[in-house]
Amino acid sequence: MPHLGPWELGIILLIVLAIFGAGKLASLGGAVGKAVRDFRKEVRSGEEAKKEKEEAEKAAEEAEKAEEPKA
Repeated sequence: MPHLGPWELGIILLIVLAIFGAGKLASLGGAVGKAVRDFRKEVRSGEEAKKEKEEAEKAAEEAEKAEEPKA
């Protein structure tokens, strides 16, 4: 894959600006930012749910071991 230098990135930015316009580009940036924040929030909540599930399973195993009669 070829390396994109500053000239190539500048040209791409000008093309995007010409297609979307300055106003649309600002709202597009805001929408992308919101999407990234929402994605991070969901990832964090998924990790927390996984951690809670593991803790509940561990507690259930400990309770099960405590209930077993010792011979």
